[in-house]
Amino acid sequence: MKEDLKGVSGHSDTEGFKALLRENNLKVTQPRLRVLEIISEKDTAISQPELEKMLGKETDRVTLYRILASFEEKGILHKVFDLHGTATYATCSQDCTAHKHEDQHIHFICSNCNSVTCLDETAIPNIKVPANFTLQSVAINAVGLCDKCHL
Repeated sequence: MKEDLKGVSGHSDTEGFKALLRENNLKVTQPRLRVLEIISEKDTAISQPELEKMLGKETDRVTLYRILASFEEKGILHKVFDLHGTATYATCSQDCTAHKHEDQHIHFICSNCNSVTCLDETAIPNIKVPANFTLQSVAINAVGLCDKCHL
């Protein structure tokens, strides 16, 4: 994950998150701000169930699903499936937009703790598709042990 979410900077994270929401034509709400805060503090991708636990009763499941879907649609987050098929969410690169995700990198999944880490510096090779095919997304995962599980 990145230290700052899509280049958010300013006087405080909250102000940067508010600006990010406004830039993406999203209403500034406490649940959206809280989700951005939690995700920005993580070093790995986070699943919807983990987010739900961290939010507690302050945000219901349906609202959380809608927040994650809108963030993904706007290019704020991208979705990665872990080894159990659970969707996890990581911040998008600064180049992502609502019309095009630029998160073409490999994801490292720990086979022990199931954490998902973006390998931003590892580019996905150019994939040549047959004529009249349109490539919409690529998902390549590297599986092994993370630094916490590698003893």
